[in-house]
Amino acid sequence: MPPEERALRADAARNLKRLLDAAREVFAETGPDASLEVIADRAGVRVRTLYRHFPHKEALVRTLLQQTIAQRLPPILHRIPDYEPHLAIRFVMEAALAIVEHEHSALAAAANPAALTAEITAPLHEPLAAITEAARQAETIRADVTGDDVTRVLGMLINYIWSMPGGDDSWRRCLLLVLDAFHPGAATTPLPPAPPLHAIASE
Repeated sequence: MPPEERALRADAARNLKRLLDAAREVFAETGPDASLEVIADRAGVRVRTLYRHFPHKEALVRTLLQQTIAQRLPPILHRIPDYEPHLAIRFVMEAALAIVEHEHSALAAAANPAALTAEITAPLHEPLAAITEAARQAETIRADVTGDDVTRVLGMLINYIWSMPGGDDSWRRCLLLVLDAFHPGAATTPLPPAPPLHAIASE
């Protein structure tokens, strides 16, 4: 690669990082209605540079989400073996919800924040399914709860966070209420059959 092209790519990468860092700062300070022009100014780049990377706010928000997942999800998954399966379910759900709460101002800038929920839960579906099955085998979770159920509930709680103002952590109370419903002693009413998770995601 010619030195000139390497320099251009390095410059583009620096601008992208500045824009993402600035976007997080501005959204945190002023909320989801912050303009792209303000973000560009904070990043120290021209507005046309921002639009070259992100043609609209939705593209910026999705890139922020992808970066957050790439950075913060692997350490969460790495720690799953540290916990008994039923405790791992709580750990994963709590950690994922904390990420959403932390990024609330930025992710709420999306035109439809709830549409981002599937992108957040999708990488967690298989790990949650595995630890849910392990908890069922250990009889530390009610026998009729599936990994799909746990993923759906996580999505519901993420959507709950979208509906609340930033800084509201009442989701922690809701999470504990839900986890109590997973307990074997809570299985007083049989659950109806559930459709596959992919059928709901495709609607």
